[in-house]
Amino acid sequence: MLRIEAISYAVEGRPLFDGATTTIPDGHKVGLVGPNGTGKTTLFRLIRGELTLDGGTIRLPSRARIGGVAQEAPASDLSLIDTVLAADTERSALMAEAEQTADAARISEIQMRLADIDAWSAEARAATILKGLGFDDAEQRMPTSAFSGGWRMRVALAGVLFAQPDLLLLDEPTNYLDLEGALWLESYLAKYPYTVIIISHDRGLLNRAVGSILHLEDRKLTLYQGPYDQFARQRAERRAQAGAIAKKQQARREHLQAFVDRFRAKASKAKQAQSRLKMIERLDMVAPPEEAARRVFTFPQPDQLSPPIIRIEGGSTGYGDTVVLRKLDLRIDQDDRIALLGKNGQGKSTLSKLLSDRLPLIDGRITRSSKLRIGYFAQHQVDELHLDETPLQHVQRERPDSPPAKLRALLAGFGLMAAQAETEVGRLSGGQKARLSLLLATLDAPHLLILDEPTNHLDIESREALVEALTAYSGAVILVSHDMHLLSLVADRLWLVKDGHVAPYDDDLDAYRTLLLTQDKPARREKSKGTKPKRPSRDVILELRAELRKCEERVTKIEMMREKLAKKLADPALYDGEKVGELEVWNRKYAEVMDGLHKAEALWEVAAQKLEAAESA
Repeated sequence: MLRIEAISYAVEGRPLFDGATTTIPDGHKVGLVGPNGTGKTTLFRLIRGELTLDGGTIRLPSRARIGGVAQEAPASDLSLIDTVLAADTERSALMAEAEQTADAARISEIQMRLADIDAWSAEARAATILKGLGFDDAEQRMPTSAFSGGWRMRVALAGVLFAQPDLLLLDEPTNYLDLEGALWLESYLAKYPYTVIIISHDRGLLNRAVGSILHLEDRKLTLYQGPYDQFARQRAERRAQAGAIAKKQQARREHLQAFVDRFRAKASKAKQAQSRLKMIERLDMVAPPEEAARRVFTFPQPDQLSPPIIRIEGGSTGYGDTVVLRKLDLRIDQDDRIALLGKNGQGKSTLSKLLSDRLPLIDGRITRSSKLRIGYFAQHQVDELHLDETPLQHVQRERPDSPPAKLRALLAGFGLMAAQAETEVGRLSGGQKARLSLLLATLDAPHLLILDEPTNHLDIESREALVEALTAYSGAVILVSHDMHLLSLVADRLWLVKDGHVAPYDDDLDAYRTLLLTQDKPARREKSKGTKPKRPSRDVILELRAELRKCEERVTKIEMMREKLAKKLADPALYDGEKVGELEVWNRKYAEVMDGLHKAEALWEVAAQKLEAAESA
């Protein structure tokens, strides 16, 4: 259990936490959300003990292991699989000791402990995690030095997932994953057996992988039960209530102040005026909910071109003599909103570069409208901004003849106000840098906007603002993103990039998600050659269906019990020092229910596989 009690912490005199308190029971999956710059990453560092609190306490069970991804895996000659295996330090130490010791009794102890921690299945577990994060069998045997920084971040993530710490702290883990890796991580975390806290702005992840939301706002922490969408509704209701109360109190204050202003100078009313002044001082004013700053994006609108704006016939492209994509027959009109699907390395970035005229055709024909303007945003462009220059200097380079006031207005249209306009880029947040890059990509009112992972470092409000801007934008959009929420709201066409080809994907995003999460499951055992197996009778299939329903009902019932216990454990009164014994009882019950839930889910999966096999026989 993680207990945060009345903590205070300030950076350079600016308070990030002031009396913040919350309790997270063991085994809970929690999404940590709040505006950028409020201290979410700092909270992780405080929990890990890397920073010293100004006041309050953070308590964890003794010997609790805390894990997270602080930096990428180092480039070395060690293979990916061995790098991940080494992350479980206890297993590595025991294996090394087993090879060196000659003490038979100690060897026996080591073997028993290795069995307890399931050490013999370690390589298979590590391989499964690496595969889920995008590394095939051959790549898992390659040295980490063969991969770029972004891929080594995935290796570091694989290592901490494999080590299975008691408290897993993940800070924007999907920022260096593609859609396929993000969906796999989402599924993995939902089944993770211990406590997880995730800093994320990915609504899909926060809706499907966590069971509660920890909100950091106004230097306080508030724990909401339920996924992100439920939190958003609850918070909206609270804000509405606070707004109504604040409005009534303000009216009361104004009424009292009017009396004071009217009669303060009159001797006959001076006493009453003083009385009302004291009433004003005693009023416990509720601050009206501050409107979230509009994190706007204002895309300039292009003029209309005759369709199609791009046409590719029998095309192939790649790098040098290496063909990456072939037999391309594609058409893009100005009203198209296309999401590119496909695993990393299949050619999504290659296609983006071809469409943006950054890569030529090797074969075939490409036709572009003569007046076509293309805007291109990719994460590497954010990294290539001039760190010693201000955003204003960046746009002045592109618009040397425009007056500063007009350039400031352009920056404000992307949420970069006066203070940020004059701040060196190196001191801006990741989200502010992304806004500047988006402004530069759209400065010429492009007819086609190609966005490669545009939401990295953008908070949830900024992502919603991006959706609004793209909805209002009258140009074509090509979108690559791991954010399912963004894709579902923006894209109306899906292209699948796979095995060197690009083809329309005729199903929807939910179907694609299901496909990704099931395609790597073990295939059903092949039917033996020769005699055709006997098809199960209808009675057998009915029995299997009944068994599956029972399993589903069992899981539902236990899940309801888990939710009730979670609410009980979220009650602050339970953590009163006088209720230690009661707290232990509830924690034990919760652990028992979670164990029962895992077993019930396993039985449900077995029943589902049996029924599927019978129905397809």
